[in-house]
Amino acid sequence: MPRHSKTRDQALPEKTLVLDNGANTIKAGFAASPSKFEDCQIIPNCLARGRDKKVYVGSELDSCRDFGEMAFRRPVEKGYIVNWEAEKAVWDNSFFAAKSIMPCNPHETNLVLTEAPNNPTNLQINCDQVVFEEYEFASYSRWIGPSLNAYHDIQCLFGAVARKSEVDVVPAECLLVIDSGFSHSTVTPLLNGRPIQQAIRRLDVGGKMLSNYLKEVVSIRHYNLMNEDHLVNEAKEQVCFVSSDFRRDLESTWKGASKSSKQHDGNAEDIVVDYVLPDYNAGTKGSMRPHDPSLAARVKKMGAMANSGGGVEDFMTLGNERFSIPELLFNPGDIGMQEAGLPEIVFQSLSGLPPGLWQSMLGNILVVGGNALMKGFIERLEVGVRQLAPAECVVRVVKSLDPLKSTWLGGATMAANSTALKAAQVTRQEYQEFGSGWLAKVFSGASRKP
Repeated sequence: MPRHSKTRDQALPEKTLVLDNGANTIKAGFAASPSKFEDCQIIPNCLARGRDKKVYVGSELDSCRDFGEMAFRRPVEKGYIVNWEAEKAVWDNSFFAAKSIMPCNPHETNLVLTEAPNNPTNLQINCDQVVFEEYEFASYSRWIGPSLNAYHDIQCLFGAVARKSEVDVVPAECLLVIDSGFSHSTVTPLLNGRPIQQAIRRLDVGGKMLSNYLKEVVSIRHYNLMNEDHLVNEAKEQVCFVSSDFRRDLESTWKGASKSSKQHDGNAEDIVVDYVLPDYNAGTKGSMRPHDPSLAARVKKMGAMANSGGGVEDFMTLGNERFSIPELLFNPGDIGMQEAGLPEIVFQSLSGLPPGLWQSMLGNILVVGGNALMKGFIERLEVGVRQLAPAECVVRVVKSLDPLKSTWLGGATMAANSTALKAAQVTRQEYQEFGSGWLAKVFSGASRKP
């Protein structure tokens, strides 16, 4: 007679912690009914050491005022948790310490945790062991991050009437999720909320690579910022945009700042700008302003006004760097990478699906991840996909209301439904009874029968 787990009839704890464990930040919060973006907190997923040798763990980084020459140690590399000692330090500080920002008793909490697609089996086993054997959570489910976005009201994002709150939440029938984050970008087709494994595609270009490339470029052209990861990342987020016509903008910047302009949302805006570097001693942050080519600006940059009482500031003039850095998402070959750009990756993904699903997938494309916040990203992506799509297919591309917290909110929406949560969770008693091999099969969609 096959064994049957008696623990399936046990009630799950009321509290559910949803963790979107990203490479740059952790999006964390407890599921509620209904869940909102405001319920989610963003926690830096790193250990950082300043030039004063002080070490910051996770959310402690928010209290730092001097990011100069700060060294970062990240538990997640290429999208996967590879350093559990560092990750546990961040989790302990955020959830289990006496003064944690989100106190949690794992024995009375369900955990919903995300992972990147195609996570190696050994890393999955390590994760399961840490969750159940070290933290001893009451129950746990491990999800491919993009799949949780299927629990959003997708059609509402495309302009349809919002679904009623009392209606049971079911995953979208067909959805193509483009997740462009810190470590990489992935294209994940979902059918009834389940990822179609053979059609998942990955582009090894993310926010980290863009920041590193910008760091190299400005170190050659302006200041040596090779040890200023935080400064360069902030500059990238403020100044970079995706060009709708790369060749035209490149030519206009070569002709000079006075002739370089671009239309953004109907308003003329100079491509060439000045980025004022932060002054950690004075407590000022970096900022972008219109380019000032006047002699006074050049003199001020050299600090010649210091003796006359004027403010001394360092800034760097950025032109084609603003759009040539994000261009790597669409043309990785510009730096010699043997990979296709995002629109081509979308169709590589569709090639792994039956042609009958193409129409539904192309008509329901959801974009999440930090890179989606760059100006012009969605428009350029939609144009690229339309150019490759069959004429009979309607292409609709939409950005989540909050690309950073989108996956977390999808997980919280799912977890707020007790039926869906119980079907997904595995209890610690089941793990102890059936082992990690059975757990891996359950999370891959197999039957719960041991």
